[in-house]
Amino acid sequence: MIEPSPETTQQTEPEAIPAAADALNEEAPPAAAIEEAPPADPLTLLTQEVERWKDLAYRSQAELDNFRKRSAREAQEARVYANADLLRALFPILDNFDMGLEAARAESEKSMIFMGMSMVNRQLQDFLRDSGVQEIEAQGKPFDPNLHDAVSQEANADIAEGTIIRVTRKGYKLKDRLLRAASVIVSSGPVVA
Repeated sequence: MIEPSPETTQQTEPEAIPAAADALNEEAPPAAAIEEAPPADPLTLLTQEVERWKDLAYRSQAELDNFRKRSAREAQEARVYANADLLRALFPILDNFDMGLEAARAESEKSMIFMGMSMVNRQLQDFLRDSGVQEIEAQGKPFDPNLHDAVSQEANADIAEGTIIRVTRKGYKLKDRLLRAASVIVSSGPVVA
C-alpha cells in the first residue's frame, strides 16, 4: 500500500479549510439581516392561517357542488340518450317496413295484410313518440344542412330554389339531438334556358 507523504497531507488541508469557510460565509445570511426582520405578531399569523383554511374550505365546497351538479346532469343525459344506438339500428327496419306498407296499400287498402301492417305501423310510431323520437319534417321546407342530407337537385318552376321537393329517407331526432338526417331532393329553381 502506498501511503501519502506527510508533505502532501499538510499542503491540502490548509487550502481546503479556507475554501470551505468561504462557502459557508457566502450561503449563510448575515446576522444583521436576521435581526432586521420585525417579529411577526402571533395573532396576525393565526388570523391569516384561519383565512387561508376558510378560503380552501369554501373553494372545496364549491368544487363539490359543481361536481354534484355535473354528475346529475350527465346521469340525466345518459338516461335520456341511452337508447340512441338502438333507435339508430331500428330506422333501416322502419324504412323497409314503410316500403312494404306502401306496396300493400298499392295492392289494396282493404286487404288484411295492409290493415295488419297499418296497425303495426301505428304501434311503432307510438313507441317512437313515447321514446322521445320525432320525425324531421322536410317536405316543402327550406333545406337545412343541419337536419337534411341533399342527395340531388331537380329543376322545378313551381317550387322555389332551396326548398325540399321530396324525402327519400326519413330523418329523426331524439329530444334535441339529431339521430339521422333526412335524405332529400332539393329544388334548384326554374330551368334557365
